[in-house]
Amino acid sequence: MLIFQLAIILLASKIAGDLSVKLGQPSVLGKLLIGIVLGPTVLGLVTHTDILTEISQIGVILLMFIAGLETDVEEFKHTGKPSAYVGVAGIIVPLVGGFLAGQVMGLPTIQAVFLGLLLSATSVSISVQALKEMGKLKSRAGATILGAAVIDDVLVIIALAFVMSFAGGDVNLGVVVLKKVIFFAGAILIAWKVVPWVLKKFAPLRVTEAVISAALIICFAYAYLAEYAGVAAIIGAYIAGVAISVTKYKHEVFEKVETIGYSIFVPVFFTSIGVTAEFTGIAGNLGLIVVLSVLAILTKLVGSALGAKWAGFAWKPSLGIGAAMVSRGEVALIIAAMGLDAGLLSKEMFAVLLVVVLVTTLVTPPMMKWFFKESATAGEKHNGQSA
Repeated sequence: MLIFQLAIILLASKIAGDLSVKLGQPSVLGKLLIGIVLGPTVLGLVTHTDILTEISQIGVILLMFIAGLETDVEEFKHTGKPSAYVGVAGIIVPLVGGFLAGQVMGLPTIQAVFLGLLLSATSVSISVQALKEMGKLKSRAGATILGAAVIDDVLVIIALAFVMSFAGGDVNLGVVVLKKVIFFAGAILIAWKVVPWVLKKFAPLRVTEAVISAALIICFAYAYLAEYAGVAAIIGAYIAGVAISVTKYKHEVFEKVETIGYSIFVPVFFTSIGVTAEFTGIAGNLGLIVVLSVLAILTKLVGSALGAKWAGFAWKPSLGIGAAMVSRGEVALIIAAMGLDAGLLSKEMFAVLLVVVLVTTLVTPPMMKWFFKESATAGEKHNGQSA
């Protein structure tokens, strides 16, 4: 059954991605939508299984690892301030908006705060693919988006630990912060001293693709340790990619890992998002879904765009950066699951928020395409007038 499902996913995702590009949209949008068509909601050809979930998890880890490999470290060094502005403003506005929405809905204060935190989360795994297709991943905007995602992830998880401690969960805020500090300090030290040494030692081994195997070991180890420290695995994978990007093995690793990732694991990840979508039993909450979806999109877009504008970007690129931060992805899904377990979300609200997260993920690629295209057009007009 798994082999058949993989064959269907790979065939459908490639065709859907190509159609999406022909219609002027990033290919990732077609892959997301075809997942809904293949899943239980429409055709039922692909079902959500544990093994598909694991394959898709490898897909998103490899996707962020590749993004790290493509990161221009010199450019990244210059985007600390914009990343901080985008990350912080992109948390504050959705947090306040979600809290106020929770209050209007009559939720207890702690649940309203939790809703705000959930809407503050972001996942740029979808945005990374759209940036790659638009040739923006190595740009100043691309570096800002990736840096802001790291900041957003860390701050939201720390704030979440604080809220969970008030909700009666067995969470020690000091331990949570300490684990993250240790992880980032250790990750940077290992990236600086250990990663180049490991690759150098593996390179002369008389086995097939020794360097690529070493790179994947580093990637998965970083992802595991990040998850253990309470930071998203994708952040660990991204840092691993950045660590290898400054070595002489960068291009060899990038070419081989991109082939491995995009031939099977990454398409499964994109398609599985649509496959896992559950639309049963939500008909009575369509109004709430629409309101929360609009709130989720606008608060993240406005907050992150304002942060980018304050950091010195023009309005159109600022809106492009804001659009890239809109997708809540797997980070919000993890937070929602934690809220359900802790009693901070009802099952009904959990189902509603799953759809909201899916909506934010679907709208992100076309929004990015629109705003970055507009900014490029505006730049060309400006250059033409200057000439």
